Amino acid sequence: MIRILIVHPTRLVRSLYASVLDERPNIEVVAQATTRKEALSHLKESGCNLVLVSATLEDSGALSLTKRIAQDYPDIKVLVVGLPESKYVILQYVMAGASGYVLQDVTVDRLFENIRAAQEDKAVISPTMAAALMDHIAELASISARPYLQPDAYAELTARELEVLQLIDDGLTNQQIANKLVIEVGTVKNHVHNILKKLDVASREDAAVHLPYIQHDENE
Repeated sequence: MIRILIVHPTRLVRSLYASVLDERPNIEVVAQATTRKEALSHLKESGCNLVLVSATLEDSGALSLTKRIAQDYPDIKVLVVGLPESKYVILQYVMAGASGYVLQDVTVDRLFENIRAAQEDKAVISPTMAAALMDHIAELASISARPYLQPDAYAELTARELEVLQLIDDGLTNQQIANKLVIEVGTVKNHVHNILKKLDVASREDAAVHLPYIQHDENE
């Protein structure tokens, strides 16, 4: 039996999901939540084994929730719904621990296909995303093979640049980072440019890979 916790900020959408899902055999909606905090409170008591979380939660709540579940409840699968067809965004969720994802405007049948695949430790992804994941794995392997991950560069990052890097890792866009830090988008772009230059990487994704090592160095 697939026991589902639905997390979506809109009550009507949650009810529609629940109505459609409960009609299918071997699927039971055991709880519903509006926010990340509410979802976390339901995880233990609901007995769910799959969380259907909307990417539209505010303040990157879906990404944060995905990370938390992957870390604290590894036996519970996370399926993120409503994602744009963006390799960068999808990779953020995959790296956070999502078992699968559903793009915007998919059919109901595709939703069920992804739910069952996630529960069976399988993944339904497009050829484009498969290629992107392989490229990312190759990049991680290349980085892991280096004896040091730019330790001197870490020290060069300012407090604000570290803050921006953390928000990049959380999946925020430049505009969202600007809104959160109450600064201009142009200022965010300058910070991102400096981060990439100091870490000697070509993309935001590659910069985010360094974050755990930077945090590790700070804690030593």
